[in-house]
Amino acid sequence: MKNEKPIDIVIDTDAFNEVDDQFAISYLLSHAEELNTVALYAAPFFNGNSTSPADGMEKSYHELSHILTLAKREDLIPVSFRGSDRYLPDEKTPVLSDAARDLAARAMNYSAEKPLTVLAIGAITNIASAILLEPKIAERLHVIWLGGHAHSYSDTKEFNMRQDIAAARVVMRLAGHMMQIPCNGVTHALTISKQELEHFFLGKNPLADYLAKNTIRAADSYAAGKDWTRPLWDISSVACALNRDENFAKVRTVKTLLPSYEGFYEDTPIDKPMEYVYFIKRDAIFFDLVDRLTKAKE
Repeated sequence: MKNEKPIDIVIDTDAFNEVDDQFAISYLLSHAEELNTVALYAAPFFNGNSTSPADGMEKSYHELSHILTLAKREDLIPVSFRGSDRYLPDEKTPVLSDAARDLAARAMNYSAEKPLTVLAIGAITNIASAILLEPKIAERLHVIWLGGHAHSYSDTKEFNMRQDIAAARVVMRLAGHMMQIPCNGVTHALTISKQELEHFFLGKNPLADYLAKNTIRAADSYAAGKDWTRPLWDISSVACALNRDENFAKVRTVKTLLPSYEGFYEDTPIDKPMEYVYFIKRDAIFFDLVDRLTKAKE
């Protein structure tokens, strides 16, 4: 989908869940001349880094402020919003939150021809809730979601998708413009090593330093002295928002395959077109990330 520059963006992120969310937020902010960030939403998550979906959302909300401060974008803190404290109970009932209310109201200022772009890099509860709150916004959103696995993969039990399958089904079925970025089978190649973090990021500026040290600390905690790489999958969402002439990713239009509650895609697609990312250009994305996040000095 083509947009005039700069395009307005909101990002919906479980920022405290993994280390790549912080990279994605920082990468988005570094492309302000093309991508105009107008709001940030904290998404719920529940794993070893949280005690509940509500706790994961709250930790992500505070992490947003931390990243914005390091990036010297404190002006965006007032438009950072707490999201859902739980997942959708079904496909008809929204979870009320500041994030869902903001998106439901904000998107009404856009149109199907000039939609508001949503970068979603966590459970997609907030976006689904906003659409259920105000169905008119569905056609006014261009949702770019990192969620699920490739259509050819053995299952779709990917973290972002399996946390809230009801929300995934709502957004994929109703959003007027939808792009899916699969994880295993597509973005799995987008990783970073300790050596790359030390070489490219450490000591360059406070933000780059935090991103590197945070990633190294998280990975060293489980690697037990072995070499490792960590996923940077979330940054692909920013790259796909920037994608012009397939410089960062290859995309095709397909009929939408909805995820089932059993952890697979349904056998029969629905009659609704969707953009589907089937290949990412790892080095093009990675070195644009390096250039953007390390050129700023202290």
